This record gives sequence, C-alpha cells and structure tokens, in this order.
Amino acid sequence: METKLTLRIKTKTIERGKGFAKKRNTSLSKMVENYLDKITQGNDDEITPLVKSISGILQGESVDHQKGYADYLERKYK
Repeated sequence: METKLTLRIKTKTIERGKGFAKKRNTSLSKMVENYLDKITQGNDDEITPLVKSISGILQGESVDHQKGYADYLERKYK
C-alpha cells in the first residue's frame, strides 16, 4: 500500500534532487522512499558511509573540537 506524503523542502534542493534522480532513471519519490527504508531497517552494516555521515552516526572517540582548534592556533602563532 502506498500513501501520499507532503514534505517542505527548499526549491533548489528539490531541483537538484530531481536532476540527480533523472540521471539514475528513477524518481525523487522513489529515492526518498529507498533512503527512508534503508535507514529504518536497523542494520547499520548495510548503510553506506555517506548515509552515516548525513544521519549523524559517528564512530570512534569523542573529539573536543574547541580544544583541538585552540591547540592549532597556539602552534600557528608561536
């Protein structure tokens, strides 16, 4: 069963998305459906690095970016 969904997305983003979909011989709706299906399956092993990065999934140690930047500036201006 399919259901219609209304989304609010910036016009430029939709235009780029449609162009991207057309190059891949699919529709923007199908791309969104595939994306949502993929990220909600719960199997992180199958999610690509790109999807992980835009989904906010991070692996590894927590990094203190402010301290890192402060250290960088300190070294730069010595």
